[in-house]
Amino acid sequence: MIRKYREKDIESVLHVWLKTSIKAHNFIPAEFWESELESMRNVYVPASELYVYELDSSVVGFYALKDNELAAIFLLPECQGHGIGKQLLSHAREQREELTLTVYKENKASYDFYLSQGFRVVNEEVGEKTGHLQYIMISGA
Repeated sequence: MIRKYREKDIESVLHVWLKTSIKAHNFIPAEFWESELESMRNVYVPASELYVYELDSSVVGFYALKDNELAAIFLLPECQGHGIGKQLLSHAREQREELTLTVYKENKASYDFYLSQGFRVVNEEVGEKTGHLQYIMISGA
């Protein structure tokens, strides 16, 4: 079930974000993601519109919107491949006419997922904090 984020979800959301970030971005040291945890808690989560995916009363995934940017979409690795990511993305698309996102070039699974869902690359840049190449993708109008 997808529902709006509540403050009590913070620890679950941070757990999903950290576990998934480390696995999906194994080309970046885990210590980097761990060092970003407090920024997620105190800056990014409060500044975003979040929706969570609950399975058996546990938060297993979420997405975050900031204006028309899909700032985050994360799903526990053990829950991937069952259509939940597509449900989260579909729900995000219901919230905005157009979505942009940034994905690391080296994160091939996510990049391929976004391509399969109709996103296209419009630009690329080097990530300011990581130094890794990122694609800027867009979907919609």
